[in-house]
Amino acid sequence: MYYDLRWRILRKPWNQPQGSEQDDLEESSFHRMIVNEKGKTLGVGRIQINFSEEAQIRYMAVEDGYQNKGIGKLVLQSLEEIAAKKNVNFIILQARGNALTFYKSSGYQIVEKSYLLFGEIQHWLMRK
Repeated sequence: MYYDLRWRILRKPWNQPQGSEQDDLEESSFHRMIVNEKGKTLGVGRIQINFSEEAQIRYMAVEDGYQNKGIGKLVLQSLEEIAAKKNVNFIILQARGNALTFYKSSGYQIVEKSYLLFGEIQHWLMRK
């Protein structure tokens, strides 16, 4: 359920294979998932501690039809709580263009234009 949502939202539309939604930091990272009363996964996200002062949020995804309903905000807040408990000084993330407003509304600021995923999805480095 968790990885399936990540793949369907973040990889499948660009013809990426299942498994491409995971990396070698899965086991050492902290994961959050929002599930409805029927067991359907609505939102997911992950945070990794890069070093004692920095955490990084990755793989945020919300099910189609559930965006703009507070699901992403709940996942993000839960991940930020983990960072606070780990006493990190700042959180970074790589945001797609369609998510910039969402992250800005949660206090993240653009640091710089970053990489182009799959040759077409522009990302921006953000920090809070």
